[in-house]
Amino acid sequence: MEMEKLIFSLTRMEIKVLSILKDNSSFESVVKASGLKEIEAMRALQWLENKDVVKLNQTSEEFIILDKNGKKYKKNDLPEKRFLKAIQKKEKKISEIKKDTDLDKNEINISIGVLRKKAAIDIKKEKELVVSITEQGKKILGKVSLEEKFLKKDFPIKLSELEPEEKFAYEELKKRKDILSVEEVKHKSAELTSLGKKLAKKDIKPEDFIEKLTPDTIRKGKYKEKKFRRYDVSINVPEIHGARRHFTKQAVEYIKRIWLDLGFKEMTGNLVQTGFWDLDSLFVPQDHPARDMQDTFYIKDPSKGKLPDKKLLKKIKNTHENGWSTGSLGWQSEYDTETAKENLLRTHTTVLSAQTINKLKKQDLPAKFFSVGKVFRNETLDWKHLFEFYQVEGIVVDPDVTMRHLIGYLKDFFKKMGFPDARVRPGHFPYTEPSMEVEVFHPIKKEWMEMGGSGIFRPEVTKPLMGFECPVLAWGLGMGRTITEYWDIHDIRELYKNDLKQLRDMKIFLK
Repeated sequence: MEMEKLIFSLTRMEIKVLSILKDNSSFESVVKASGLKEIEAMRALQWLENKDVVKLNQTSEEFIILDKNGKKYKKNDLPEKRFLKAIQKKEKKISEIKKDTDLDKNEINISIGVLRKKAAIDIKKEKELVVSITEQGKKILGKVSLEEKFLKKDFPIKLSELEPEEKFAYEELKKRKDILSVEEVKHKSAELTSLGKKLAKKDIKPEDFIEKLTPDTIRKGKYKEKKFRRYDVSINVPEIHGARRHFTKQAVEYIKRIWLDLGFKEMTGNLVQTGFWDLDSLFVPQDHPARDMQDTFYIKDPSKGKLPDKKLLKKIKNTHENGWSTGSLGWQSEYDTETAKENLLRTHTTVLSAQTINKLKKQDLPAKFFSVGKVFRNETLDWKHLFEFYQVEGIVVDPDVTMRHLIGYLKDFFKKMGFPDARVRPGHFPYTEPSMEVEVFHPIKKEWMEMGGSGIFRPEVTKPLMGFECPVLAWGLGMGRTITEYWDIHDIRELYKNDLKQLRDMKIFLK
């Protein structure tokens, strides 16, 4: 970089720091002499380093400091010395020693351990331990130990400068709680490079150039007399992480846009539903295994919810018991209204489909609806199972639709999600007939993956809810498998682990 260009690229903070570096090199002295805040001084030094004007150095030293117990023992002797003084004249019980010395239980135990190791005490086991001093203990009492000498020193102490005896005392004391700790002190400094030394000789004044245009600068024509500071667009700047939506939320919005563009209306509803709407209205038998606590989260308070109007309840009850007027035999078992009242976390968004078609009239047809919402299953959490996840739901209510239309909608959706090949195969679900499993072909793994279920609602579902029979195409797809491939996620738990770095680095969901 040419010298003139370099000079006119310097900020006011850089110029101030550069003038100080002629005589000072430590970061602390630069901050003090410049009057800048630490973050401002460091930023200026980093900018100068990027321009090859200075070289930044950092060293660190470890210092030993006294903790709360260290300060106490420096003033009042180590616990073992006070322990020995208490039994200097006669043997005593532990309770007596504790009373005379005001040592706590932990200090008593440490003292006994240290003094037994040095053969300074004898212990008799009676109802209570009785301790007496030995001849060796009397000798120890008359000497100053290495640990005591160490505690009498002036702190902080450089760890690297300890003498052998001091190092021994330090190692012994640091085994104990809250006596010593080590604190790392970092030293930053800067030195001028050859280019920096040449630059420092220049008489650079901030007022010689303009950093920004202001109304006053333009009005008075000041810009005609001075040069503008050059901006270095290649310089390193702190990385800024702006606010953004969670990446799974991005996928949800993208999926919603697909269905909205296809003319669908969004369905919404409560996360807490009664067994009536979540299961009974969809012709799921009341003794179905999915209703057990092993698969469903039931609400404790309030445990029961409200049932719909008596007319609809009677239709659903009769459909379960004998098929009502649907041509079905039903489940041939008694329908329990108390079971229907049970509150639970919705197990699928198909409950929204049931509530939606219940509100439809013949004049509303044809109609198309979708939802992308949370559902809850009492699953064991592992790499491919969650107990809370998104489900993509869709229904088409139209007297003229067929299975071909259903397959077409599914293929169109998955194509927009990055899976050009989709297919269906026979399956079984309580509320659709025919029922189909939906699969897509993974373009990289070269294998078919199951994505969810689909089919046409049974008359036992549609006729009681709508009051008339009409084909209703329906599908329920797990969103997890659909979106994890995009981010190369192989453990579905990573979708919700709330790792800040992951949230910052994850690419935007675009197809």
